[in-house]
Parts: sequence; structure tokens; C-alpha cells
Amino acid sequence: MRIENSFLPVRGIGEKTERRLWREGITHWDAFDESAVGDAQGRNIREFIEQGRDRLAAGDADFFYEAFPSGSRWRLYENFRPRTCFFDIETTGLDARSSDVTTVSFHRAGETTTLVQGEDLTRAALATELRAADLLVSFNGKRFDVPFLEQSFDLDIDRPHLDLLYACRQLDLTGGLKAIEREVGIDRDRPDLSGRDAVRLWHAHERGDEDALDTLVSYNRADTKNLENLLDIVTDRLHDDVFVAACDGR
Repeated sequence: MRIENSFLPVRGIGEKTERRLWREGITHWDAFDESAVGDAQGRNIREFIEQGRDRLAAGDADFFYEAFPSGSRWRLYENFRPRTCFFDIETTGLDARSSDVTTVSFHRAGETTTLVQGEDLTRAALATELRAADLLVSFNGKRFDVPFLEQSFDLDIDRPHLDLLYACRQLDLTGGLKAIEREVGIDRDRPDLSGRDAVRLWHAHERGDEDALDTLVSYNRADTKNLENLLDIVTDRLHDDVFVAACDGR
């Protein structure tokens, strides 16, 4: 699913009308014909298509993030895939007022960067990584990772953000990240660790255990890289449920 397949951002167009257009063969902006809708809707759609083409050419993810309903923002991914950044943090606790961020990993374009407390995890380094992204992807990041980073580093993280927790719920995939990974068939190279293990590993590192930090970083990086695999699966399934089903008349 690409943004150009979508008509939901148009004023006055809901899911029912969008699906009717798809069933009638209008599955892309290029195929739009005003005769398929009334005059007012036709003008609205045509105006949006013209504006949308300009915003796509400009790489304006913010425009489309605001234009789409929250439950349909997964449709931005294919267009902005090259500059999508998957991220995950590890902390010493659940409260940013009394706990620290220990590692933050960013995965984009096949490369993963990890920032570590006491080494290179700084406000400036975080801001640089975040600014380089058109689209951020996390799991439960809207409720945890983003507020934690903003509180701990005095940041304002205002990038378009897909939280996979909510996209998974649209497919009745519930539970934590690792449980969902197992359910959809994503394997891990190392034994499962938990957030509690991450805290234990950090404290072991503080006591001088060099292997503990390596294990913690590996765990954090695996979480981040697996977000890309999960998003590919989730968007494929949502595409089938929304677009393919509508075109098939289901």
C-alpha cells in the first residue's frame, strides 16, 4: 500500500467511499475520474491529489502524517521507507524521573547505530539521529521511549511516528514485542532477554563486567532491527485486509 493508493485524507471521504472507488478500479491517483463521485467530492479529491503529488516530491512526511487518520498512517511506510528509522531504548527503570537511559539503538537503511550512556549517548547525538528520519517506528514508543527520552535529555521529539503496538492491535496481535514476534514467525539469534535482564546487565557492566555491556547492546540492537521485520509483516497483512479485500469485494 502506498500513499498514492489512498483517498482517505480527502475531506469528506471515508473508508466506505474509498473502498467503493477501489472496487470500481480507481486504485491509484492516476486512475481517478471525477465521474465516479459527485462534483464537490471530485473537486476535493482532485485538489488533494495535486497537493499530494507536490508534498510527495518534497518528501513531506509531516503533511501526510497529519492528513491520514491515525489508524491508517501505516500507509506512509512504503513511500518513506528509505528514511524510516526504527528505534528502541533500554533503561534502569520505568520512571524517567528516577531512572536512566542506558542504550538507544537506531536502525535505518540496513545499518544500526547504538548510543551508550557514558560513551556517546548525548542530547546532541540523539537529536542528530532523530532529525535524519522522515518517519520513526517503535513498539510502545509513544507511551514509553519518546516520553523517557524527552524527559531525560530535554528533547522535543516531533517526528512522524508509527507505534507498532497499535498497528499490531489492528490485526489482533497483542502482548509484548517478543510474544508478537513469535506469533508471526520472527526468530531471534540469541536466547530471549527481558527488560529486567537489561537492567541487570547494565548494573553488571557498572561493576566492571565487559561482556554484560556487549550482551545488553546486542539485545537492544536485536529489538530495533526486528521492528523492521515486524513492520513489513504488519503492513503486508493490513494491505491484504484493507486494500486486497476491498478490491475483491470482501
